[in-house]
Amino acid sequence: MTPERLRPEVVLSPAGVRAIDARLERAGLLDLAMEEAGRAAADAIQLFFPVGQVLLLAGSGANGGDALVAARHLHALGRAVTVLALPAQHPLTRLNRRRLKAVGVEVGRLSAAPLRRALRESQGVIDGLLGTGFRPPLRPALQELVRLVNASGQPVIALDLPTGLDAGSAAVTGEPVQASVTVTFSGLKPALLYGPAAHYAGQVQLADLRLPPGWALAEALATRPAAAEVAGLLPVRFADAHKGTAGHVWVIGGHPGMVGAAALAGWAALRSGAGLVTVHSEAPVPLVTPELMIRQHASLLGALRDTAPASRPQALCVGMGLGPQAEDAARLVLAWQRPTVLDADALQPSLAGAGHAQCIWTPHPGEAARLLGTNTPDVTRDPIQAARALQERLGGVVILKGGPSTIAAPDGIRVSRGGHPGMASAGMGDTLSGVLAALLGQGLSAGEAALAGTALHARAGELAGQQHGYGLSATDVIEQLGRAWQSLVLADNTAPTPKGRHDIIEGNVIK
Repeated sequence: MTPERLRPEVVLSPAGVRAIDARLERAGLLDLAMEEAGRAAADAIQLFFPVGQVLLLAGSGANGGDALVAARHLHALGRAVTVLALPAQHPLTRLNRRRLKAVGVEVGRLSAAPLRRALRESQGVIDGLLGTGFRPPLRPALQELVRLVNASGQPVIALDLPTGLDAGSAAVTGEPVQASVTVTFSGLKPALLYGPAAHYAGQVQLADLRLPPGWALAEALATRPAAAEVAGLLPVRFADAHKGTAGHVWVIGGHPGMVGAAALAGWAALRSGAGLVTVHSEAPVPLVTPELMIRQHASLLGALRDTAPASRPQALCVGMGLGPQAEDAARLVLAWQRPTVLDADALQPSLAGAGHAQCIWTPHPGEAARLLGTNTPDVTRDPIQAARALQERLGGVVILKGGPSTIAAPDGIRVSRGGHPGMASAGMGDTLSGVLAALLGQGLSAGEAALAGTALHARAGELAGQQHGYGLSATDVIEQLGRAWQSLVLADNTAPTPKGRHDIIEGNVIK
């Protein structure tokens, strides 16, 4: 496997992009980087829109320079190009405008009237108006241009990100360009990952500008691990494995009217490889599969207090449908210092400081807002910052659930891959909790379980979507966990050998 296929993708803020550009300029490489970006854009145009006249719109800054370079490469490939540009302000944009003229391509003035004419003659538009330096709102003249492009109905390739988006935010102000494809450079941007901003990006393609190793990583807000890296985290068993070596998971949840949540978590844990799963509740939890063990207690808290250390499981998940007892139950089991997943009713602000290195907190944006003492729009506007703040407050590892989920650990932020929009339904979080607890019980660290568990859950959702279409239930996803596991491991047969997850569990000690 090539190093590139193992290397994580970086997520950059506007400040991070500026820092990389400044470093390139100091090294005398900025012109070469723009040349690479423009060529990558031209290659993407050839791939996605191989025929027809191309209309390239160039802004006054570096994003416009990328568009001008792309126009020159398309002209060299024999494509018919029309270029409309704003007055160039960036030195490299002025330079590439002269280069374009030198090869025989004229640059027209960009305003509403010539844009209308050019749109009638073109079959595709390249948006090189504004890049990562933009902050909303758009000036009225630019907003008019954007509306003309959107109203044309033509396919659009945006360079770096669609004009009108703030690269560092998931929020949308005004009307951005609606791209069919976005070719982004150096690294992903938050606006291309998180909705509603990401809805305007279309298909996102990351162009590798071959920066010196570590330059982009040094400025990264977060990373998105390669699929092979995630697959390599999944546990592996030897032929002599048995239920005692695969981990015993406890699910602590359920109260009258909410018993399904605990049942889903337990079923998901079984499907994710847990050797034994026991659900502890005061309510009668349904036996959704005969392999699931149910323990109904007259006093759940009393039973937890009376559990001897030798009888405690390898991993737990707590909170799913548990109701008002969740905070006390969570505090009790956190004191055991066992790998623990906290979800739903166990996500209480009062538990800040009670966590440990082997716990995983799994809030959705509404729960995250409550934990941070803010509102949901603030969380969804900047999920990376919200996840970081949660991890600093709660400790352990935090999975801020969403599409995509954001994983915050002491060693950094990761953004998950995959998933299916049909997973926006009840019980998906309970299912994820069971998956995570099963992986913890099989010996993964909290950080490893968070990465592998979110990937497994997302892939199962994709497979369920292929079978059922748009509306998915949590049970649909649980049924696909086995296939999802195979899919992740077999997706690349050159993937590195997974970590040696053949640890033998004796009693309550993972050796």
